[in-house]
Amino acid sequence: MTADRAEPVDAMDRDTLNVDKPDPSASGPTPELAWRVVSLLNIYRVFVALALIALFFVTAEPPVIGAQQPQLFVWVAAAYLLCGLVSWWFISRRAPHYRPQIVVQLAIDIVAIAFLMHASGGIGSGLGNLLIISVGAASLTMAARTAVTFAAMATLAVLFEQALSQFEGVTSAADYTAAGVLGAIIFVISLAAQPLARRIAESEALAEQRGVDLANLAELNEYIVQHLRESIVVIDQSDRVRLMNASAAKHLGVNTESASGRHLLEMSRDLYESTTDWRRHAAEVQINFSPFTAADGATLITPHFAPLGQSTPAAALIFLEDATQLSERIQQAKLAALGRLSASIAHEIRNPVGAISHAGQLLAESPSIPSDERKLTDIIHKQSRRVNTIIENVLQLSRRDNTRPQQIVLREWLTDFAAEFLAGNQLTGAVIPITHEDEGLTVRFDPSHLHQVLWNLCENAVRYASGVDGEFTLSLHSGKLSTSGRPFLEVLDRGKGIDDEFVDRIFEPFFTATHDGTGLGLFISRELCDCNNAGLRYLRRNDGGSRFQIIFADPTRWTV
Repeated sequence: MTADRAEPVDAMDRDTLNVDKPDPSASGPTPELAWRVVSLLNIYRVFVALALIALFFVTAEPPVIGAQQPQLFVWVAAAYLLCGLVSWWFISRRAPHYRPQIVVQLAIDIVAIAFLMHASGGIGSGLGNLLIISVGAASLTMAARTAVTFAAMATLAVLFEQALSQFEGVTSAADYTAAGVLGAIIFVISLAAQPLARRIAESEALAEQRGVDLANLAELNEYIVQHLRESIVVIDQSDRVRLMNASAAKHLGVNTESASGRHLLEMSRDLYESTTDWRRHAAEVQINFSPFTAADGATLITPHFAPLGQSTPAAALIFLEDATQLSERIQQAKLAALGRLSASIAHEIRNPVGAISHAGQLLAESPSIPSDERKLTDIIHKQSRRVNTIIENVLQLSRRDNTRPQQIVLREWLTDFAAEFLAGNQLTGAVIPITHEDEGLTVRFDPSHLHQVLWNLCENAVRYASGVDGEFTLSLHSGKLSTSGRPFLEVLDRGKGIDDEFVDRIFEPFFTATHDGTGLGLFISRELCDCNNAGLRYLRRNDGGSRFQIIFADPTRWTV
């Protein structure tokens, strides 16, 4: 499967692939990464506020935290929780931009934690360590200068709180060491976060670029599959459709958009049975499946299977080959050979056959020939006529390209044809039953071609498919296919039908199962149908007999 079987990629709607790819070398985090950091940091903020409030009210007197100024602690913790909830609302709406949000939130963290430290007894409460996580996480989304600025602000807030606590007599000068160490840690964390932020940003951008590449590749594959001339169906292990292109959907008579997820049996019993046979004989190298009729009632489809994966049962890729096109190419090759022979047949064979036939007639009129030997002249005359018939049929193939289609009202046309056929074959007293599903059904066909096709089919029915004791069983029926709406005309009989071993060969040139047939009648009939954009197929009747069905061109595609 190659891309040159599809339409050129230049013809694609480039909006499908016009996705801005992130630059892995760009500085700073991607917006998605920044929003995730902001969201996680806010969750941390809400959790800390809730934990501090719970710890304050749960612990016995004196409380572990907030002992110095309990009222201030409760108000600041509650305000801190409220800020976290409000930020949550803004973050869920991605507004405003993450940069002002992280700046405002980090400023709130520094102020709130400084007040909570002061209400809990200063640096000794350990609450100042909460700033390490806040400043460190926020630094992942900031430029180095901004991160250092906020680290300095946090350090100054800690030192200011220490000075205020010492002024109030709560702490001593020795606590400046702890405050300085905490400030140094905050600086180190903010600086260490910068290379980590760059690495994370590069990894995030690279992952996003790979995701865009994969999305583009998936879109490209989808485009190629949908525009391939080949019909493709992908099914899973349970025979449910994963993917189907437009060509396959047309053959199966389904909608492409609604095909995904449907079971294969719902769309085509013939294809499902072939799939079941293929799974049953999965160990065999190659299985040749018989073609089945597509939804339009005229196209023959041959399935080919390829497993996807090593599981049993496996998913499968099904190619639906238009057997009609392949048959047409073979027939064209045969027609080309017949065409090269037709000119020489007309002159090199027809004249000698005519001379032999004429000589046989003269010989039969001679009074000196005994009656026993006169049978030999009858054989000469009969076989000469047969050879001449073969020549006439071969020469009629030249009419294939001389098509003059017209709109034909089947009801009126078939009535005239039936009367002509019965008179021409001297079937006195016989009647051809004709039924119509639509009395006003109109088809597009060359009248002379349709006359020849129908004459051949009716003549075969009378000659080879009569009922018991030569009973006349020929009938005609017209209507529209339920699957595609294309008009059809059927020639039905109550004979024994065609043997299964011959069904696939009856439309081949020169194939005949009788000793006196030419093997060209059905072949020429199908060729004349093909050149009128129609189809001819054989169907066995359920209650015995044969049914030859002419499927006319789609009336929705008639050209003026």
